[in-house]
Amino acid sequence: MDDQLMTGSVVVGVVDTAEQRLVVRCAAEEAVRRGVVLRILHVVEWPAPAGSTGSVGRGATAQEAERVIASFAESVARQFPQLEVVPDVVSGLPAQALLDRSSTAALIVVGHRGTDGFPRLPLGSASLQVATHSQCPVLVVRPGTLEEPRENRVVVGVDMDDLPSGLMEFALEAAQARSAVLEVVHVATRPELLGTGPTGPALLDDEAVSSSAQEGLESILAPYRSHYPGLDLQGRVKRHQPAQALVDASRHASLLVVGSHGRTGLKRLLLGSVSGKVLHTALCPVAVVPAAHPGHAES
Repeated sequence: MDDQLMTGSVVVGVVDTAEQRLVVRCAAEEAVRRGVVLRILHVVEWPAPAGSTGSVGRGATAQEAERVIASFAESVARQFPQLEVVPDVVSGLPAQALLDRSSTAALIVVGHRGTDGFPRLPLGSASLQVATHSQCPVLVVRPGTLEEPRENRVVVGVDMDDLPSGLMEFALEAAQARSAVLEVVHVATRPELLGTGPTGPALLDDEAVSSSAQEGLESILAPYRSHYPGLDLQGRVKRHQPAQALVDASRHASLLVVGSHGRTGLKRLLLGSVSGKVLHTALCPVAVVPAAHPGHAES
């Protein structure tokens, strides 16, 4: 493997299915936006699954894997002739192969369903493994949503108590690369104390909580607005369950960005939601950004 080509590349894991062509196209678009190599990865599972027949993705041979990658590479070359495509055939387990590459890749791209990219695993489990443990951002693509009309809008879910710069930086750069609106969504879930009354603590009403949270969000976004003056950056505070609020926001978005780890607030809930509602039911591609992903918005 050429380490120079590997570093900073977009890596997409594939098998031979029609829907995977849409996932590969999405990965190619990301590579073009970044000006980096597209690496198409196919894993020859080893040890081979019990009862495998040699079909691609189930104990496939290296020759079959090379044929699959060549087919995808030809399709990419027709659509993106300027893009350099590198084949990558390895033996092992699909999720682990992608995780191994996440230490040097710019982005990992996977299909949403196990049958779209990693057929032996239950629905979404490979995507979940990669999204949860990857060292670089992971784009999880549901092919059925790619052909639907979308607003040119990137949505990022944030927790004002714990906002890694890398999460915002990824969302900002994604929106800028697409010339898209960036909608920053904070979900106010904690009750806020107004004071202590004769019957005990009194809570702020929903309107007061939302107003206070909106002010806090605007103060957080101010430095990002100064760094990205040409970007339409919109802050939204919602009173809802965090996962459902983001799934709702994904209905009209072209990309939803979430964090993979966290200890408090929305990010803690998102770790569970990535394994459930957000990652599995979002209506647009979902980018999952690890907590350790470097950001440089403050520089």
